[in-house]
Amino acid sequence: MYYYMLSDYLKDKFGNKLYKLILSSGYTCPNRDGKCGTCGCIFCNEKGSGEFAEDKNLSIDEQIESAKKKVPAEFNKYIAYFQSFTNTYASIDKLKLLYTPIVNREDIAILAIATRPDCLDDDVIEFLKELNKIKPVWIELGLQTSNDTTAKIIRRGYETSIYVDAVKKLREASITVITHQILGLPYETKEDMVTTSGFIGKYSDGIKFHNLYITDGTDIAELYKQGKIELLSKDEYIDILCECVRSIPKDTVIHRLTGDPDKNTLIAPLWCKDKITLLRDIKNAFYDRDVIQGEKIKNN
Repeated sequence: MYYYMLSDYLKDKFGNKLYKLILSSGYTCPNRDGKCGTCGCIFCNEKGSGEFAEDKNLSIDEQIESAKKKVPAEFNKYIAYFQSFTNTYASIDKLKLLYTPIVNREDIAILAIATRPDCLDDDVIEFLKELNKIKPVWIELGLQTSNDTTAKIIRRGYETSIYVDAVKKLREASITVITHQILGLPYETKEDMVTTSGFIGKYSDGIKFHNLYITDGTDIAELYKQGKIELLSKDEYIDILCECVRSIPKDTVIHRLTGDPDKNTLIAPLWCKDKITLLRDIKNAFYDRDVIQGEKIKNN
């Protein structure tokens, strides 16, 4: 077996690596403004899980130029990535004003938009379809779990069937869909997590795996401090991740194998701070369990 990482996909499609410019639309979320909730998901902080996004008070052109200064100068093509909150949660006129100029920029190769499946009306999907004719458009959906009981616990705010309907429409419009899954959500078993990965593999072009981590300013932080939830150990996470990767089709692009928390606000688990070592350990586990072919990565 093998896994198909984003870096390999980009090399196949574009000939080289593309860097993400993490931008801010300035939009909010229906799970925060009262439409379907006011507190957001229990793991989401005041930045909408967009700790590394550019300042929303800057214009988009200013954000892009600022973000470009943070990546290697030898690259001149980028992914414009709107990560935090819900980036289709606005009128169609506002969406057109925001996204149309971006896909027409020479330095932008891909437009990636994180949003919710309940914020993808038909007119929005039709607009995304038109954008996709100019530049590839990726839609990222934070499903996190296919278990609706868990979804209620984390206050996701929509049923899994809504995700399925939205993905079908996006795929019909030839729009790439990437789905996020969190491993280690409260009270989920290994079987639950593997089931979610297999479910995502049926519907999505790509998947992002995250370990559940606790950061300041989130409701889940209080539950953790009260001892009401437990987190996966590094070995448990890697073990479950191996099985999750086995459950998805080989052509599903893996965009991420672990979370990337802000180290300044991270409470737990501390093992995810050292991302380089963690990724090495993951790849070595994949090798040991025949998830991939290759050689082990040696310690430095």
